[in-house]
This record gives sequence, structure tokens and C-alpha cells, in this order.
Amino acid sequence: MGRTFKIFSLLLLLWLIGCSKESTQQSKEEDKKDNGGENDPIIKFIQDNKKSENVAFSMHWNDQNVVDINSNKALPLASTAKIIVAIEYANQAVESIIDPREEIALEELNKYYLPYTDGGAHEAWLDQFENSTQSVSLEEIAKGMIGYSSNANTDYLIEKLGLDAINNRVNELNLTHHEPLYPFTSTLWIGHHLLNEGVEEEDLVESLRNMSDEAYRNTSRRIFDEWQKTPLTDQEKMDGLEVLTMDIQRVWSDRLPKASTNDYTQIMKKLNGKDYYSEQVHSYLDPVMEQMMNNPVYQTVAEHVGFKGGSTAFVLTMSMYATDNKGNQMEMAFFSNDLNSEEFELLSEQISNFQVKLLTEETFRDEVQEQLNK
Repeated sequence: MGRTFKIFSLLLLLWLIGCSKESTQQSKEEDKKDNGGENDPIIKFIQDNKKSENVAFSMHWNDQNVVDINSNKALPLASTAKIIVAIEYANQAVESIIDPREEIALEELNKYYLPYTDGGAHEAWLDQFENSTQSVSLEEIAKGMIGYSSNANTDYLIEKLGLDAINNRVNELNLTHHEPLYPFTSTLWIGHHLLNEGVEEEDLVESLRNMSDEAYRNTSRRIFDEWQKTPLTDQEKMDGLEVLTMDIQRVWSDRLPKASTNDYTQIMKKLNGKDYYSEQVHSYLDPVMEQMMNNPVYQTVAEHVGFKGGSTAFVLTMSMYATDNKGNQMEMAFFSNDLNSEEFELLSEQISNFQVKLLTEETFRDEVQEQLNK
């Protein structure tokens, strides 16, 4: 397989994009005719796959459990896990451990940027700034992590906040099924690291699968720490991408940190109520988590909306909270795994419409409850 084709395949099939930016694009769903909940493709997908345990969906409305499917099944989070990083960012801002106004050189972020591995998320975030921009605030980096799902921004924040502090936040939230987080980009480099350690290329997939969770996480952290001292050159980054075959990508996707939709509806409830964390924490957290309120669709129907999604070539996840203009509160989480390309395309095209209708249409919520609780 030639280098050009490999890179093209990576561009198409390897990403950890969050769905938040795409979910602000409503043009497709505005053009779709509402056929009612009975024919909704997301409902049908959940019905068809819930017995496989590769899909989980939880939804609460005004503290009532509306739907609860495989809610305690831990599935790969992809970029939805970045919510935890955002929460730690806001708490450290209140404690004056970090200063959200601190200017960070864009060159610092480049240490964590791997081309073709985030669906263009980091470049899209950078495009909003003038070409002459040399630095941005820490707050802008956090917004780019959630709003654009930049992995480079996420890993910079992991280094800035401290991975142990971030994982302690998971413990503080008392999440039953949530696995520890580890850096996003350095994990992609584990296969390259093993080859340098002497593992044969034909044994690489098996070696990655057979690593214990502790060894896998520790290797990711060790690579991450090495990059602090000696960042990869642009050529080293491009050379390393050659290792990322689809089989390697699948192992990487399968081994992403996992959690349950029950875990994430609990988090959404805490953020939606604005009473678990202090007002000061929310003064830093809400501008990061609630960027969907920049969307006119949500401005007309909601007091606030927070959202983060994520995906790989095999995974699509999202978690959302909202309070509508009448004071009704909704929390939901949807996780899916082991997707084929057709399923991924369907979910990515339909998930925005699904979440908007759940928030705004009582008849649709009733239909979802009826269809999915059969």
C-alpha cells in the first residue's frame, strides 16, 4: 500500500472528532421531513442493536428516567471524555491554580498535534484566528477542546492541569464505571513505540491487544512525558503515521477510556442543575461547555445547553444537558460501538436532529419512551 493512499485513508477513517461542532450545523436536519418517532432512524438503530450491548442510551426529563438501555455497560468514550478535562479546568481556575487569561504560544500546542488524526479539528479551530496570531488564552484552548474537539488542545490541558488531578475528578464525581483518562495523541504512538522496542510488525496488533490496561496507560504517559522534553519533528510525525493501519486503529479505538451512559447522565445532571459546583466554577465552565448556545436553534428554545460528542471510525458518542425556556431539564447520553461505515454515517447525520427533537417536542419524547421501553 502506497504512502499517499495510507495518508488518505487516515484522513477519512482515523479521527477523534467531537460531534459538538458538527451538531451546530442544522442545515441537513432542517430539510428533513419529520416522520414521527416510530420511523426515527436513531430509535430504530437502538432497537436493532440493544441486545448486542454495543449501544447504550440514557435520558432523564425533569428528574424522571425516560429511557435506560444498557446504561451500566462501559463503552469507549472517544472525545466525550473531554468533559472531565473541562470540569477540572474550571475548578483549577477557581482555585487560582491556573489563570484562564494566560497567553499560551500556539507552538506549545504543536507538540501534541498529529496530522490527519482528528478529522481537521485542530486546523478548524486555528482558522478562526488571524494568521499573525502567535498565542491564545488558556480559555480559548479549553473552548477549542470542547467546541472543535482539538486533541492537541486536550493534551496541552492534560499536561497543564495534571493527569492525576483529572482522574481524581472522576473519583470525586463518584462515577461507577468510568476508567482513568490518559493522553489522547500519545496513545496513537504506542504501536510506533513497540516497533522501536523490537516488536515485529506482523505481531504488532496482537501485542497491542495483549498489553494490560496498566501497561497501556503507563506507556501512553511515558511517551507523553518524552514529548515534553523532545517534541516530535514534523517528519517524525509523518513517518509515525505509517504504522496506523486500520487494524491498529481498531485496537486503539477499543482501548479508549470507557464509561457508561449512567455515569454521563449523572455528570449532566450535576452541570444542568448549577448547584453541584459553585457559581464561580460555572463562570468558567459554562462558556466552555455551553458553546451550542451560539446556535440560533438553541437560543430560541433553551436557557442553556451543554454538549460534547466524540467519534472514531468505529464509535460515536454524545452527552448533553439542557434546560428549556419553560424550566424543563433534560440530561442524556448515547454511546455506540462496533459501527460499520453505513451505521456511522447514519448516526452522524441524524444525531443532531434527534437531540433537538427530544428537547423541543413532547410527542417525540413520548414516542421515544414508548418505542424504546418495549
